Amino acid sequence: MLRPLHASVLVWLLAVLLFIPLQLWAVDEGIDYSTLKTAQPTETGDQVEVLEVFWYSCPHCWHLEPTMQSWVATMPAGAAFRRLPGADGRLEPHARAYYAAESMGKLDVLHPALFKAIHGDKRTLWTEDALVEFAGQIGLDEQEFRAAFNSFAVDTKVRKAQDMSRRYGIDGVPAVIINGKYRTSPSQAGDQDRFIEVMNTLVTRELAAKSAPAQ
Repeated sequence: MLRPLHASVLVWLLAVLLFIPLQLWAVDEGIDYSTLKTAQPTETGDQVEVLEVFWYSCPHCWHLEPTMQSWVATMPAGAAFRRLPGADGRLEPHARAYYAAESMGKLDVLHPALFKAIHGDKRTLWTEDALVEFAGQIGLDEQEFRAAFNSFAVDTKVRKAQDMSRRYGIDGVPAVIINGKYRTSPSQAGDQDRFIEVMNTLVTRELAAKSAPAQ
């Protein structure tokens, strides 16, 4: 999902300036998005990080998936997309399943399947045993999945996810953090279309800042 920062960023920025309607730029801090009190570190190097915070149990996150997938498919060079699963309290088993699949190189299999199972098929998948069984049903090795689920590496990632959710001030999902600085969501922006506009504006702002000559 990561793309290198190169000259095409400037072409993309110019296209944005010339062709995107003026109202795209009329985004208001405190209304369409919030600025984090303290900017948080990102994990994407020189790229502008777009981080979606989600819960598998959240129907709004499930409904946003097609919109986010479409955005990721056309995101500009210089942007990088990541996800952060909710990991507090009852959500922890789902976060462990996410990171276990990631460690196995099977996140692209588990992620859409788990969303569909919970919301499309109305399955109850909250326990380790239920999630291990589900992993087997979608083609993952159950023994390997269980070992990863309970591994130190996954435990570390879950604790970090819990900490970062607090740092981002997450009190509802879905939410997107732009470059560790801004937080927005469909509910804050008003709807999914406006949310994408706000997100594009903030990404463009950060790309422009990275492309500006050093003073």
